[in-house]
Amino acid sequence: MSLLQVTDVQKSFGAVHVLHHIDFSVDAGQVVGLVGDNGAGKSTLMKIITGMYTADQGSIRFKDQDITALNPGERRELGIEMIYQDLALARQQDVASNIFLGREPRKTVLGMPWFVDRRTMHEEAGKMIDRLGASLPSISRPVGTFSGGQQQTVAIARALTFNPSLVIMDEPTAALAVKEVQSVLNLIRQLKQQGIAVVLISHRLND
Repeated sequence: MSLLQVTDVQKSFGAVHVLHHIDFSVDAGQVVGLVGDNGAGKSTLMKIITGMYTADQGSIRFKDQDITALNPGERRELGIEMIYQDLALARQQDVASNIFLGREPRKTVLGMPWFVDRRTMHEEAGKMIDRLGASLPSISRPVGTFSGGQQQTVAIARALTFNPSLVIMDEPTAALAVKEVQSVLNLIRQLKQQGIAVVLISHRLND
């Protein structure tokens, strides 16, 4: 049984028909490439899967559950994560702060969470990077000082903290040098080895 099943999905924006009767499936631990020119509807389809857009027609099942009517938060709780092309990183913040942004572990005082537990945050961030078999210059450096491939590592590590079963990556190798492209593809292989399905959006056939 497929992890994700998309059936007869259609989407229009006004008079522009973007998606026509789309059917596809993804199995657990499978890497699927979605390739096409810019404007072909790839990102629109992925945003429908994550719940950011609503399909005009069709259904989506995930883990044998109809999720067509679920909102993005509910779909994330089920295990769907998307890494957007701009990565949505806080470039002035360090690696640990980005990985746990908005969900920082806190120390308690008199039973109340008061202070951000930066030691725990950095330790857990390091474990996430290790889980990917990757390395970074420093967990404490601002991510804006990193290369594009290293920033992808941070974005993927952040996605892992939500314990996903499916990770959708929008143009993860765009504007990267050849060596960095290989690094990102190695990260995707790590996800596959851990049983996490990946949908890779790209306009480059050789990815």
